[in-house]
Amino acid sequence: RGCTVSQGIMLESTARRLCDRGGPHFGSPDKDPAARLACIEAAGRLQIPFTSGILIGIGETREERLDALLALRALSRRHGHIQEIIVQNFRAKPATPMAGMSEPDLEDLLWTIGMARLVFGPRMNIQAPPNLTPAEYARLIAAGINDWGGISPVTPDHVNPEAPWPQIDALAEASARAGKLLVERLAIYPDWCAEPARWLAPSMVSAVRGRIDADGLVRTDPWAPGRAMPVPDLGAGRPRGGRPGAGRLDGILRRASSGEPLAVPELLALFAARGAALDEVLAAADSLRDAVSGQTVGYVVNRNINYTNVCAYKCRFCAFSKGRRSAAEAAELRGAPYDLALGEIERRAAEAWERGATEVCMQGGIHPDYTGQTYLEILRAVKSAVPRIHVHAFSPLEVSHGAHSLGLSLEQFLERLQTSGLGSLPGTAAEILDDAVRAIICPDKLRTAEWFAVMAAARRVGLRATATIMYGHVEAPVHWARHLLQLRQMQAEGAIFTEFVPLPFVHMESPLALRDSARPGPTFREAVLMHAVARLALHPLIPNIQASWVKMGPAGALACLGAGANDLGGTLMNESISRAAGTEHGQELPPAAMESLIASAGRQAQQRTTLYAEADAAQAARSYRAAPLAPLVQTPLAPRRRVPVLAGR
Repeated sequence: RGCTVSQGIMLESTARRLCDRGGPHFGSPDKDPAARLACIEAAGRLQIPFTSGILIGIGETREERLDALLALRALSRRHGHIQEIIVQNFRAKPATPMAGMSEPDLEDLLWTIGMARLVFGPRMNIQAPPNLTPAEYARLIAAGINDWGGISPVTPDHVNPEAPWPQIDALAEASARAGKLLVERLAIYPDWCAEPARWLAPSMVSAVRGRIDADGLVRTDPWAPGRAMPVPDLGAGRPRGGRPGAGRLDGILRRASSGEPLAVPELLALFAARGAALDEVLAAADSLRDAVSGQTVGYVVNRNINYTNVCAYKCRFCAFSKGRRSAAEAAELRGAPYDLALGEIERRAAEAWERGATEVCMQGGIHPDYTGQTYLEILRAVKSAVPRIHVHAFSPLEVSHGAHSLGLSLEQFLERLQTSGLGSLPGTAAEILDDAVRAIICPDKLRTAEWFAVMAAARRVGLRATATIMYGHVEAPVHWARHLLQLRQMQAEGAIFTEFVPLPFVHMESPLALRDSARPGPTFREAVLMHAVARLALHPLIPNIQASWVKMGPAGALACLGAGANDLGGTLMNESISRAAGTEHGQELPPAAMESLIASAGRQAQQRTTLYAEADAAQAARSYRAAPLAPLVQTPLAPRRRVPVLAGR
């Protein structure tokens, strides 16, 4: 268990008489049914994902086959460790005592597969070796198998060397003709991958997590969010023999396109789409995008100002936040701790305006010396320097912290922020809106209900906000579905969200990933699919789906524009949080580059404001002739005097 992800041994049969003189198991004490069952039982007690099965056609009766299957089912029910059952047909070998024995025919094999499926039910993985029954793949599938077992392109079947493995492409095409999509898995099946603490030794967890997608299947390409690399072709390697899954989702796609709310199982079906089904989901999302937004792709000229990277919270995914560290410790980090002076914040805001920005987006760590008064002072500094700029600032965590520090209700604090110049809220600090996941990745952060409470208070005072999801780490598709449905429900109760922004997890410098406790972000298929499913799940309540070029990369963002996204977010000017996590994409995508990217997708670019109005013409003109940015001044960390809380301020 400490050096392998799964193990297995065939039971073959529970018929003790086969061990008698003249029987196929005579002289092989390890084939005694009691010994094999004891081995499988021991594996169950040790919680080892396990393979077993039966060998048919060696002299056993059909009743004895059923007895063996029932014995395996009892062990599976007791321990939950049996992940697959192999039904293997005997092949006579020359120069063996059983060389002249007749082999089971196809009908006998199909009967046994069918009985295995009935005995174990729909969730068990039933396997039949494809090399032992060539040219009958469709009938094996129809009988109840869902797995072909191990297929090696470089080694023979050492047990049956006369029966070569099928070529994987040929097996994929044969599976497609039978209406199935061939996908690659690890030696440990997805359901067992989903519970690594139970089924894997600690030494094995990293190897498994690094190789699987959210469904527990094999990651088939090296792409990861934030990496500067070519994007995979989602249509590559499709089998020629059919279109597995085509049409299966038609009813769900029709309901989503008509604006009907979908249920969790329906969203899970969309998130599971692969092959032809994936094509249909992406096409449906793109068609819906065209109906809602036409050919226009929006973006905003803005600047990110992250006023401090010091944070008292210990989110396990975050590479941006820093504690109070010595200079030596700081040198090992991606940047030293800082706390911007108000003058530097004012300078950056003014420079952004001169370069054509209509928005500054401001967020930071939860500095232990910050109070709600600090956020008010930051707002006032920006608005005094640039009165006309829109301030999109303060995550729900910052709002909650600020209100609590001043002894105010959420509404009272939001009203003070609004009076001081706050224009809208970023819907960050959401990550995954499911408390079981939050307990793993950000245990001391806002709970799901608290995040929604901030948004509800913002709606009551007349503020708008974005909505986000950060996905591709420890969560599963069911959490994505619940997250989307909660956002939809809140929007149905009264408009608050201007857009939905999927944020794929950038793993390279994340503590969670560095400790081998997370997947390396979503796969490219999952990342594009998230935008498509969001378009379908949130229609018509949240009309804008944004692709993050910082995390997806320009080519990845283009793929999302063909899968339901209608917005590319901000030009940014500076970007700190994704860069700290390891993204290799640039910190600014100026208007000319942004519009060139959008044009390459055959779409029409439009500069917009934060709240999706057309950008001011004078500001837009400035944005095309912007001067280079002046060097940043990251004010070194120093003791910060708390801003006094004064009555009436």
